[in-house]
Amino acid sequence: MFRAALNRFQSKWKSYRHRFVPWIALNLSKNEKTLRKVKGRSQDKLVPDEDVSKSLLRLFWVLHRGNNAQAASALVFSDHEEFKTETMCAHDAMLQSLGFCIKRKQSTLPFAGTGVFVTRGVVPKGATVAMYPGTVYQAYEPILLQSIRNPFVFRCIDGVLVDGNDKGISKMVFRSCSGRDRLGPFLISDTSWLTANPSNPLAVGQYVNNCSNDKSANVCYQEYDVPNSFPLELRQYLPNVNYSQDTHQRPLRCVVLVSLREIAAGEELLSNYYTIIH
Repeated sequence: MFRAALNRFQSKWKSYRHRFVPWIALNLSKNEKTLRKVKGRSQDKLVPDEDVSKSLLRLFWVLHRGNNAQAASALVFSDHEEFKTETMCAHDAMLQSLGFCIKRKQSTLPFAGTGVFVTRGVVPKGATVAMYPGTVYQAYEPILLQSIRNPFVFRCIDGVLVDGNDKGISKMVFRSCSGRDRLGPFLISDTSWLTANPSNPLAVGQYVNNCSNDKSANVCYQEYDVPNSFPLELRQYLPNVNYSQDTHQRPLRCVVLVSLREIAAGEELLSNYYTIIH
């Protein structure tokens, strides 16, 4: 009995440790692949920021037009029917603008829980396939309470943290910061990623699991700072928000997942938690 429990704990720890910030910090220097990325400059990114922006804008414009059309005919549907239509349109918008769809499902990895799969279409190499949602903390900002038993805190190379937990304190903090930063009628961030049906279907990157010895990574993380020129009316689909208002002068940090190869429908997205392109 004890040995079985110990084996289960070890299996879960092997998966969780890659999301445990202190463990990552202690082991970061031991991973040669990460070190090569750290030493690289911005032009060494797998995909230029301009291409990431183009992909997001293609999807967000389609989502925006679809939401406006739904708002015009909202009285035709009951609340339940309208919610189903919105969810369907989000994935149709993704297929139309990017050529593929992704969805959360039970992972194929033992003890990994939820994973993210390509469900329709084909993801080409170098595509922006998902986003890592959450509250963005600078290295000097407090995150102790939010980080307790939280496997979704993502550490960027420069020490910036993204809390992708959609429950508990983390959820309340994100909603509070999102409401604080609203500009009149314009929403500056998307809170729907905290639900089972995000308006932005890319905002499920926190559920992408770490690769295993048997299954190699097919996506990698890439830091992306939202340019100031990003359209104001489309920021409502960004699943990130700064913890403090005093960071509004700097670009909003986002983390996207970029495909390392072509990924077919039915495949699970797998990353290497060490591979962060700065």
